[in-house]
Amino acid sequence: MSTQVAIELRNITKTFGSVVANKDVNLTVNKGEILSILGENGSGKTTLMNMISGIYFPDHGQIFVDGKEVVIRSPKDAFDLKIGMIHQHFKLVDVFSATENIVLGFDDGKYNLKKSRAKIQAILDKYGFELDLNKKIYQMSVSEKQTVEIVKVLYRGADILILDEPTAVLTPQETKKLFDVIRNMKKDNKSIIIITHKLNEVMEISDKVAVLRKGEYIGTVMTAETNESALTEMMVGKKIDLNIERTEVENKEDRLLINNMCYVNREGVKVLNHVSFTAKSGEILGIAGIAGSGQRELLESIAGLRHLTHGSIIYNNAKTGKQDNLRDKTPVQIRELGIRLSFVPEDRLGMGLVGNMDIVDNMMLRSYKKGKTAFLEKKEPRDLAEKIIDELEVVTPSANTPVRKLSGGNVQKVLVGREIAASPTVLMAAYPVRGLDINSSYLIYNLLNEQKEKGVAVIFVGEDLDVLLELCDRIVVISSGQISDIVDARTATKEQLGMLMTKTKGDNDNE
Repeated sequence: MSTQVAIELRNITKTFGSVVANKDVNLTVNKGEILSILGENGSGKTTLMNMISGIYFPDHGQIFVDGKEVVIRSPKDAFDLKIGMIHQHFKLVDVFSATENIVLGFDDGKYNLKKSRAKIQAILDKYGFELDLNKKIYQMSVSEKQTVEIVKVLYRGADILILDEPTAVLTPQETKKLFDVIRNMKKDNKSIIIITHKLNEVMEISDKVAVLRKGEYIGTVMTAETNESALTEMMVGKKIDLNIERTEVENKEDRLLINNMCYVNREGVKVLNHVSFTAKSGEILGIAGIAGSGQRELLESIAGLRHLTHGSIIYNNAKTGKQDNLRDKTPVQIRELGIRLSFVPEDRLGMGLVGNMDIVDNMMLRSYKKGKTAFLEKKEPRDLAEKIIDELEVVTPSANTPVRKLSGGNVQKVLVGREIAASPTVLMAAYPVRGLDINSSYLIYNLLNEQKEKGVAVIFVGEDLDVLLELCDRIVVISSGQISDIVDARTATKEQLGMLMTKTKGDNDNE
């Protein structure tokens, strides 16, 4: 069967000042085809797709749709050409229903919700979506909101769909449903472009894979003719070992005992509900859960940044042999005991690093009180900064560069590196590889394993279930502020974790 080209890019270039985001990129997507776009952070994937969807305008190059050269100056131009993009961050009105959001801004403002609902229901039935059209957005799960966004694009007649990191916050079960829908769209001759960093999903869903590296087009390969290692080498430019070496737990002792921890936020919502578990030395304890299930509040409570309404946090001090209840201590006292929190939020500069300070000064934030004179001593912080830059391959002109001028991934390396360098007894790493490319991610995994081998109790909060199962020794699954279960990572499955993450009521039987 002859293939028909849906969209073709020729020599597309886009710059932002002196930064070249895309340089002479060539890309072809056929009708009834699923193309995955792969690349490290900052490789230009989203910028390229934003030009197809009309958010950016290319400085140079041509775009062809159905064989005809087109000019896309706005999202409206893209919609007119039957191109729609589903972004990572949804653009929905919370107080409107699914139907109202889908028709909003369409039909020239002449709304007939009854007719529209029938048309939308036909789309749901055709592709296998599950959605309550009367449900308000604020009542929906993340996957339901994503469904509204996809149906909104289909309702406008899109034949070319671009999905940016569509599975980033979905459970394995939700991902499977989404992939079934994507395959149904492919059967209907739709062209689907997926931006992702999850190699296993690329191999499962796509027909072809296009790889970008530092804004340049490296090549397109047939998915059936490649593998994860080959794709990683194309992305990074060198061979990368994709195995996480999980060592057996040795000399494990109870280091942190969490008992019946409860926390109520300012709005009066019980975010943590009788959470109990034990973190052991020489072990990586994973925390799995859908975003917003209480992971952040849990770690911040241990670090003394939030005041518990109930429960205890007992720390077995290896140096003194005594027990300390961290609930009675300040964040500084907790840190001095050797308990470190390396939290990487969406706003990386909002937690633990000062954007206007350089890397050396950010190292010194942890050590300036230890100075023996009235003057700040910069030698140790400078040595530490240089060590982190060298070992974690931080891309920066020098150690004196303000942190705000670094890319998000490099800011993250500085943050994680500083906490690990403090030789903690308990290290809490929340989303330490969020936004990092594959090479840097595996570097962080190896660092966490090194801490484990030194006898540190590592608590790791992650989003990628494959990594949690491969890196951790045990996994605490949290759902709506309660513990669903604590499982052995060596024997648990992704499907099991997914089911536990969506469990509405924890049985709270956590030995």
